Amino acid sequence: MASFDDDLRLAHVLADAADDISVKHFRALDLKVDTKPDLTPVTEADRAVEESLRNVLSRARPRDAVIGEEFGKTGNSHRVWCIDPIDGTKNYVRGVPVWATMIALLEGDRPVVGLVSAPALNRRWWASKDHGTWMGRSLTKATRCLVSQVSELEDASLSFSELSEWEQQNRLDSFLGLQRSVWRARAYGDFWSHVMVAEGAVDISAEPELSLWDAAPLPVILEEAGGRATDLRGQSFTDGGALVCTNGALHDQVLTWLNGGPTPLRAT
Repeated sequence: MASFDDDLRLAHVLADAADDISVKHFRALDLKVDTKPDLTPVTEADRAVEESLRNVLSRARPRDAVIGEEFGKTGNSHRVWCIDPIDGTKNYVRGVPVWATMIALLEGDRPVVGLVSAPALNRRWWASKDHGTWMGRSLTKATRCLVSQVSELEDASLSFSELSEWEQQNRLDSFLGLQRSVWRARAYGDFWSHVMVAEGAVDISAEPELSLWDAAPLPVILEEAGGRATDLRGQSFTDGGALVCTNGALHDQVLTWLNGGPTPLRAT
């Protein structure tokens, strides 16, 4: 059985292959864009990246299962590679450089390796269980990531994607309550919100509805940096739904706000 070190190295090989394809198509005048049934855009680059990574995995890890955004699940194993070929496709098709390939190795429901590669930002974040979270361009050129030490919401920086997503989940009032309670709120969006919590640049990130591949690498990346990544109940993010990432110190306060806000004290 491959060690986590071998799996992490393979994740970087996969990211290198993904970067080669996605960068070539980025801002290409002939980039072909289609619309999925849920009206989100998908590009030929999304499909090409996922196909390439599946081909690498079929040779390097033939016994492992693979699940990806574009082509579903193949194989039947407790070891599952999860791929989002391009997270931030709407940015990608408009030429905004905030997009990434997201790669995770799950054992059961838990990620043991996670990697986010954003080649247009010239940045990559990764973690493996019990070996910390790192940021850089390669395994040999990396800086350790640690979450912030901010402990009060009034001093905290919050990042999110779109207010409309909270409205669609009937949680807009709760989210706005959290936003009003923090020092600063910015919509950096998609993967970027969450990895910036891991590196300590942001203290809180939250999204109300994600698919597994949108978030699979993030729990191990946050936890190995000293933070937390859970659903709205404080439970592990396993198969879609809301994702809340914090530096850990703020987590319970954030969950309180997102679940309706602090209960006012009753007059006696």
